[in-house]
Amino acid sequence: MDIKLMTRDVTGFRGDALVVGVTQVLQELQGTAGTLDGPAATLDHVLGGLIRQLQRSGEFTGKAGETSLIHTLGKLETPRLLLVGLGPRDQMNTNRVRRGAAIACRSLGHADIAQVGLALFWPELGLDAAATVQAMVEGALFGLYQFNRYKSVDNEKGTHRINTLTLFVGPDGDTEALQSAIERGRIMAEATNFARDLANEPPNVLTPTELANRARAMAQAYGLECEILDRAQMEERGMGALLGVARGSAQPPKFIILRYRGGDPRQPGMALVGKGITFDTGGISIKPADRMEEMKFDMCGAAAVIGAMMAIAQLKPPINVTALAPATENMPGGNAYHPGDILRTANGKTIEIVNTDAEGRLILSDALSLARKEGLAPIIDVATLTGACVVALGKVHTGVFSNDQSLIDEIIAAGSEEGEKFWPMPMDEEYDELIKSEVADVKQTGGRYAGAITAAKVLSHFAQGAPWAHLDIAGTAYDEKKPYQAPGATGVAVRTLARLAERLAR
Repeated sequence: MDIKLMTRDVTGFRGDALVVGVTQVLQELQGTAGTLDGPAATLDHVLGGLIRQLQRSGEFTGKAGETSLIHTLGKLETPRLLLVGLGPRDQMNTNRVRRGAAIACRSLGHADIAQVGLALFWPELGLDAAATVQAMVEGALFGLYQFNRYKSVDNEKGTHRINTLTLFVGPDGDTEALQSAIERGRIMAEATNFARDLANEPPNVLTPTELANRARAMAQAYGLECEILDRAQMEERGMGALLGVARGSAQPPKFIILRYRGGDPRQPGMALVGKGITFDTGGISIKPADRMEEMKFDMCGAAAVIGAMMAIAQLKPPINVTALAPATENMPGGNAYHPGDILRTANGKTIEIVNTDAEGRLILSDALSLARKEGLAPIIDVATLTGACVVALGKVHTGVFSNDQSLIDEIIAAGSEEGEKFWPMPMDEEYDELIKSEVADVKQTGGRYAGAITAAKVLSHFAQGAPWAHLDIAGTAYDEKKPYQAPGATGVAVRTLARLAERLAR
C-alpha cells in the first residue's frame, strides 16, 4: 500500500474517489442550511451546495458511521465523493476518524477503485494531527483487511483493489512528524492484521506447531529472539497444568517464547502472556455443538501478544519485553484429563480440576509461573478466558483484573490512545473464598457466580505478588461483520500492548 501526504486543496485530487469527513448536524438545525466546516465546506462550494442540500433533506446528517456516495459529474477532478459522518463536533476523537476511514475503505474497496483520498482531518477539529494521521492509516488498513485465502478465484469478486491512499492534512502540518505517524499507523495496523490472520486460520491448519512456526518466522523477520519448548522441555520445567490440558490431543503442545531486548540488559523487563488454545472442544466437559466452530478463536490471546511483539520490534521502545504463549488443543481424547484430577503447576502449586472447559487458566498458570521465575514484571496476560466476562461487558469493553492500580491506569490510558476500550473489574479478597479447595492449593473454578473474577483470582495465585494484570478478551477478540470491520478476529490488544510497552519505557 502506497500512503502519502497531501497539503494542497482537496478540490485538486485526481484519484478514483475522495472521502471527506462531515460532522453531525444537530437535530434542531436539520431542515435549515446546516453547518459545514473543513474540506466538506470547500467541496460543497464547488458542488453548488449539494452537501448542504443533503443535510437539509435529512438524507445525510453526519452521524458517526453514516455514508453517502456522490458522483461528481465533472465538477471535481475525482469522479466520486464519499461523505462519511464523524458524529457531533463536541464529541470528536481519533477513534471516530479511525472508524470513518475503515468504513470508507470497506465501502469503496468492492468497486473498481485503486486510488483513494482521505480528507478526515482539519485543524479546527481540535485533534492532534499526528495521532489523527495514524488513526486514518490504521482505519484504512483495518477496513481493507480480508481473510479469503481459502476461497477459489471464482469467489473473489469482492477483493479490495485500493493500492494508494492520499491523506489530506492541510498546509501547516509538520510533514516530518506526520510521515512518522503514517509509518507508526502502518506498523500498528499490520501487526494487528497479522494477529487477525493467525486467529482466523482454520484449526486444522493452525495447530500448536503451526502457530509456533509462524511466530518463529515473524521473529526472524523482525529481529526477535525465539525459543519453542516441546513436550520434553515442558516436563523438565514442571508444566503439569499445560501438559494436563494437552493430554487429550494428538497434536503436540508448544510453548512459544519471544524476546525483545531494547532496554537495560541488567533488567529482566516486562512479560506479555497469551492463551494459545488453538481449538477448544471443552475436553471431557464438552461444549455444545452450536457455534463450536468459533472455538478456533481461543488462541486470540496468543495471537495478540505475538502481534504486539511484531509491533514492538519495529517501534523499538527502550524496554525489554518477553512474550510467553503456551499453545495446545483441548480435546476429549482417551488420555484427556478429568474433572476431579489434581494437576501440579510449574511453581509447585496444585490445582483441583472441576471442569475441563476451564482450561485457559491452567495453561496460563504455567506461563505466569515461568514469568515469575525469570523475574519479569509487570506481567500482562491476555486470554479469551470466560463467557462470564462477555455477559458482564458484552463485546464493547475488555475486562481488566489486576493487583496494581497504577498498571490498570496505564493499560486503560494505552487503550484509549489506540482506540481500544478496557474496564476495571473488582478483585476483592472475599472472592478468594470461592476458589478454596479441600484437596489442593486452589480450585480451578468458583462456580456460576462472578465467573470472570474467580478465573482471574486463580491466575493471581501464579503472579505471586508481581505487578500483574489479566485482560479477558472473550467478548472483544472476535465479532460479526460490521461496517468498519470484516467478520472474525479483531486483533484486540495488539496496539494497546505495544503502546503500553512504550509508556512503561518512559
